[in-house]
Amino acid sequence: MQLIISPTSPYAWKTRIVRLEKGLSDRVEMIEANPVADGAADLVRNPLGKVPCLVREDGSLLFDSPVICAYLDSLGDAPSLFPREGERRWQADRAHALGDGVIDAAYNIVIENRRTDAEQSAFWIDRWQTAIKRSLEDMAHSLQGSATPFTIGDISYAAALGYLDFRHPDIEWRTTHPALKDWYHRIAERQSIKAAPYG
Repeated sequence: MQLIISPTSPYAWKTRIVRLEKGLSDRVEMIEANPVADGAADLVRNPLGKVPCLVREDGSLLFDSPVICAYLDSLGDAPSLFPREGERRWQADRAHALGDGVIDAAYNIVIENRRTDAEQSAFWIDRWQTAIKRSLEDMAHSLQGSATPFTIGDISYAAALGYLDFRHPDIEWRTTHPALKDWYHRIAERQSIKAAPYG
């Protein structure tokens, strides 16, 4: 199988972590692609023109990151990153969605800032920044006293915080949320995360 990624994509980063957590390095080859480069759509293979995209052994395609993460999790013998039932499942799914939402808002700000000053929308930038601020507060609250096994929710939170570091160093979330800082410091020590840095 081939996993088509961009090393700067937080969505692709999640799939890279799942690939490592599940011990699939030998089964899933990573192919780097720039989805915005001329002619990249054919390499990316995704009709949406986005990464990540997973090319399965039969040539069929899977996208986007939640689907790819779930599929990779179904392979191999390592413990599942997706709780199967009960409250743990819903909490992991919720955290997955919240982390992805932070990434969405942060990415939208990056794209908006690439527009000319006259084209930029202060309304939308403020809306996305406010969503990130609220979400960081929710993330910090949800992690209080958390000692559950590592899940896709943790991966999504780590991807969101790492992306804020990468693209938005001005958002000093470590200062405003020391509990998140401590949690991220611990998570960053996992071998899968050390082996798959942004950029």
